[in-house]
Amino acid sequence: MRKSTSMWSSWLTIIGAIVLVSGTSASAETGKISANPANGKVIFTEGKGGVPACLSCHGENALGIDAMGSPRLANIGYVYLVKQLTDFAADRRVPSGLGAVMNGFAKELSEQDRRDVAAYVDSLPRKFEPSDLKALKEEGQQVGQTYLGKLLAHSGVKGKVASCYSCHGFNGRGADPMFPAIGNQKYVYLVNQLKSWRDDTRNNDPVVGGVHMMQAVAKTLTDDDIYNVAAYLSSAPPVNVRDGLLIDNQTVLKEILVR
Repeated sequence: MRKSTSMWSSWLTIIGAIVLVSGTSASAETGKISANPANGKVIFTEGKGGVPACLSCHGENALGIDAMGSPRLANIGYVYLVKQLTDFAADRRVPSGLGAVMNGFAKELSEQDRRDVAAYVDSLPRKFEPSDLKALKEEGQQVGQTYLGKLLAHSGVKGKVASCYSCHGFNGRGADPMFPAIGNQKYVYLVNQLKSWRDDTRNNDPVVGGVHMMQAVAKTLTDDDIYNVAAYLSSAPPVNVRDGLLIDNQTVLKEILVR
């Protein structure tokens, strides 16, 4: 387990550089990222051109909707959000199901629009809204055991996979700007993404030493592992009682040149 965790941890510096380069655009004059959260709010709440309001799928507070399989966008990390929108626009990430509309929407947004939307949702008030696992189970969803998911998220599996904690921090609360928050993400979305990483239908994760990080992790997971860890992360409180910190995932956002 120590060896596995060390392997992933040794990549963090490299990945930080990769994500920063792919996820931001800086002002030559100030060295700061240029974004306009006010414009991002308009796009999120009203849409733009052929792009409908983002809230219609992601919810009024950008917390995601399990019934639609749509993810939480609020507070998960500016750099990550910009990268995903950019990858959608370039067809480097092509979702299935209802998410398939994202490629067309992202193409209609300018590079600046994508930064603006990301800045807006990353600056929303923090809200803890876990998935309703009981309701999902009653609706026929396969739902895992949270206590087993907690073990995987915090400790990994010896000789198999490092903990989610290794990259995404305590309870998946994020390690901005390198890794997005996955704690309190929607259950259905987490399950779908882990399965997509595993079956190679999603491959826009950081590549280090020729290895796709999330694909490598997901390929070690069984269906039960995925259901369990998603159940835990989707309802995991973001505060670590040991340090009392609530990570805001706005390391980069604080450096934005607001226009």
